[in-house]
Amino acid sequence: MKIPMYQVDAFASRLFTGNPAAVCVLDTWLDDQVLQAIAAENNLAETAFFTTNADGSYQLRWFTPSFEIPLCGHATLAAGFVLFQYCGHSDPLIHFHSKSGDLFVQRDGKRLLMDFPAYSTEPATLTDAIVTALGGRPQEFLRSGINYYAIYEHEDEVRALKPNYPLMLNLMRGTEIIGFVATAKGNNYDFVSRYLAPEEGTNMTEDPVTGSIHAALVPIWAARLGKTRLHAYQASVRGGELFCELRETNGDRRTMIGGYVQPYLEGVIEV
Repeated sequence: MKIPMYQVDAFASRLFTGNPAAVCVLDTWLDDQVLQAIAAENNLAETAFFTTNADGSYQLRWFTPSFEIPLCGHATLAAGFVLFQYCGHSDPLIHFHSKSGDLFVQRDGKRLLMDFPAYSTEPATLTDAIVTALGGRPQEFLRSGINYYAIYEHEDEVRALKPNYPLMLNLMRGTEIIGFVATAKGNNYDFVSRYLAPEEGTNMTEDPVTGSIHAALVPIWAARLGKTRLHAYQASVRGGELFCELRETNGDRRTMIGGYVQPYLEGVIEV
């Protein structure tokens, strides 16, 4: 079976920045073991797979090299780019169904814009072991779903963190937590962040740019900064810019997360 596959850099103002993701275009779903094997073979942080529904919407799933995840922002942006750029999607809006609910991608000038739920946070217990794993004590420590959020006073603190990844893995083992977000008010951006997410059995430690964590980061910083439009930077080695907005309509809060996408690879895989 031949499957079209594309690799792009999401949240990238230029090639070789942002976060690379693979996108596979499926006629019908394959066995989960095959999807997982493809993601492991790609050995990227995430591989996205989608099928087309009868109503013109799409079913979207994401796999790391080791397991399926419920949500991935940069690979959603990548899948939207592939549909617009290569698959002839002509409607201005793309509607994805996922395990995290309905997701939407639309054009925003030369950028693409994702429409995600706005995630709330709650206080979490900060232990000495977590401080050691992070590499520095945050001012505030929160949780949203499968991630912890460590809020620091200064951008320089976030950039200077040297995490203890083996300890971090040990702390996450047997829990629902898959990563730690370190964030602070930015010097040249509204806020900066890093996503420390080591994965068992791989060499992956820090995610380059992560759209999904901004579904919680944007509400956090919108409240602190008193503004709804936010320009964010994820301060990994590759780095990436995100253009965000918190919107509320009739009590329904949504996070708009936008960025540029750069094409890198176009091909076919055989399974």
